[in-house]
Amino acid sequence: MRLFRRKKNRLRQIGESEAYGRAYGDRTTQVKVVKLEPRRPRYQLKVSGETLRRAFAERLAKRQEADGEK
Repeated sequence: MRLFRRKKNRLRQIGESEAYGRAYGDRTTQVKVVKLEPRRPRYQLKVSGETLRRAFAERLAKRQEADGEK
């Protein structure tokens, strides 16, 4: 018993609609292939995660120093 199938050499790539047609038969009006709009670009943040982490570590260190003086 073979667990893995050999990869078939395809002559060309098939599209989503053709793959759906092969899997489910004729296309009905219930399924409609739509193209998604591209995602909007991310905006730049004023502070990076590393800068935020360092500032937090400094605040913790100052708090520990202040607690040690009391």
